[in-house]
Amino acid sequence: MANIQDVAKLAGVSISTVSRVLNGTARVNNEVKKRVEESMQTLAYQPNPAARSLRTNRSRIIGLLISDIQNPFFMRLIQGVEEEALRHEYSLILCNSNESPQREQQYLDVLYSERVAGAIIVPTREYLGEANLSKFRERNIPIVAVDRRVKDKDVDAVLVDNVRGAQEAVTHLINNGYRRIAAVTGPLTVTTGRDRLEGYRRALKDARIPHNPELERSGTFDAETGRRLTNELLQINPRIDALFLGNNLLTLGALDALHAHNLQVPIDVGLVGYDETFWSALGTLSLTTIIQPAYELGATAALRLFQHLQNPAIQSRQEVVLTPSLIIRSSSLAREPQPVKV
Repeated sequence: MANIQDVAKLAGVSISTVSRVLNGTARVNNEVKKRVEESMQTLAYQPNPAARSLRTNRSRIIGLLISDIQNPFFMRLIQGVEEEALRHEYSLILCNSNESPQREQQYLDVLYSERVAGAIIVPTREYLGEANLSKFRERNIPIVAVDRRVKDKDVDAVLVDNVRGAQEAVTHLINNGYRRIAAVTGPLTVTTGRDRLEGYRRALKDARIPHNPELERSGTFDAETGRRLTNELLQINPRIDALFLGNNLLTLGALDALHAHNLQVPIDVGLVGYDETFWSALGTLSLTTIIQPAYELGATAALRLFQHLQNPAIQSRQEVVLTPSLIIRSSSLAREPQPVKV
């Protein structure tokens, strides 16, 4: 395996010149730089990230702390972060809080002790806390929140417009003739849960459909919660005629509950979910879904983190909001409007 000495010998330059080309720490003549790069390519030379970190006193590792590794949505987000990190020649440490604030705190401590260059976090809570932020700030370790907003003034956020997505989903159901539309959303302690419930309410208000708290449920973002809360909603009389689900796992649980009650989608109950998954368009039933740009969400969060790393003097907090899209399939076919019952 080629080393830096081999590259320097083939290019006819000093080891320090090769190092400057690798690290971008000083200007190098374009002709010399080209010769070094061609030598690295010829020798298939791969720089050692750990060694480079020691030379430059800067870590080449970033941390990514997500909230639920079992959710397919986060797999695309991870891919977006990872590919952007590799493009910037950084490695990635992946952590999973499993929606636990306690585990989140443990992993924040790990990322700090490992001296990562920066951290991207899907938070389980609205405040990461001054104690955490001051530690990271002292070491110039930037933090970017992704998917969920935090209220800490030093933390940038990259989000999807969840209010807009939910409002578009429920408006679609209303336009297709559904009137007793129930909502199963995520925990109201995080912005994704609250914002999607807000979008549901706005759609009903715009259509002048009376708000009925009995038709709202919220809980953790998992299939068992979707099953349990849908079962509760199916006990209400008169029966609901449509469901808005706040994420893909809640949708999976809701479908199980509907099947257990021998109800067909959309003949008995229309349905729109949030988050695209591989099974959304499989089989005889295809699901109308709000699609989040998960890959772009991760890549944009990584880009913002690298902006901080390249310019540590950045002070202003920035919030980037991406737009979701509605994909219409067979789970929300139009029906004749029915009189509103409250």
